[in-house]
Amino acid sequence: MDYVNLGNTGLKVSRICLGCMTYGAPATGEPKPGRQAWALDEEQSQPFFRQAVDAGINFFDTANVYSSGASEEVLGRFLKKNVRREWAVVATKVHSPMRDEPNGRGLSRKAILHELDESLRRLETDYVDLYQIHRWDYETPIEETLEALHDVVKAGKVRYIGASSMYAWQFAQALYLAEKHGWTRFVSMQNHYNLLYREEEREMLPLCRAEGIGVIPWSPLARGRLTRAWQSETTKRSETDRFGNWMYGKTEEADRAVVDRLTKLAQQRGVGMATLALAWMLGKPGVTAPIVGASKPHHLPDAVAALEVKLTPEEVASLEEPYLPHPVLGFS
Repeated sequence: MDYVNLGNTGLKVSRICLGCMTYGAPATGEPKPGRQAWALDEEQSQPFFRQAVDAGINFFDTANVYSSGASEEVLGRFLKKNVRREWAVVATKVHSPMRDEPNGRGLSRKAILHELDESLRRLETDYVDLYQIHRWDYETPIEETLEALHDVVKAGKVRYIGASSMYAWQFAQALYLAEKHGWTRFVSMQNHYNLLYREEEREMLPLCRAEGIGVIPWSPLARGRLTRAWQSETTKRSETDRFGNWMYGKTEEADRAVVDRLTKLAQQRGVGMATLALAWMLGKPGVTAPIVGASKPHHLPDAVAALEVKLTPEEVASLEEPYLPHPVLGFS
């Protein structure tokens, strides 16, 4: 495993981050925030946590809303039993609806202070290494959010803060205001980025490089669309993932051309499509660690194998050439 600094910090993270949205509790009965039919329960999740640790992955990303908090719980219990806390880099997020009440979501001071304590309880830890705002909160002044985040850092409950999926002008504003007021600055951006969605290359990625921000993309394999030939098979997730189907359902014609190029190169190279798609991303300047989900035994080995694959400039150009501009996806 390779380890790199997260942006301009001294924090060392593995170049593959295990995304934990898949783990926690599958949706059953009455709908609850963040519950998915394809999620794995705690017993099913354990082999993937063990596989990650054995591979040297020390970076784990979850969120309060994943499986309505159960993702944090199963991750926390595994880490407490199996690794030293100082070895692991634990990232979680705040913003999404957790309760059907006026202050049950968002980035107000009240919400942040309450949700952080709840996340710490579920994770069974005294601190979070990276606390991220899951989305931009249009109903709360960003100054209120930034000051609250600064306070939880100074209280010792959070080591670093990060952001996720927003417009570049919003992120620039947040960085400016933090510097202006002497508040803790965001050190990372968790954005939607992959071979099928490259709009972040226009403004967000150059901004992050200029400001020394670590980039930890979510959905680097486009919800599985970059792991197999075009519509060659369906999975429980692809059949029930309404968010993913909404994001990619409107751009299928353009996306198929990219997937076909990836399929062809994988056949020529004798390497899995997922490995090649991640190798492409890892070769991009400024990308720290893609967040990879795993629900089958080969998923993490395929991801780790990408660290050893170097694409030629001609191969990169071939994969990128069919891309067409997309509407903004993933900010909501």
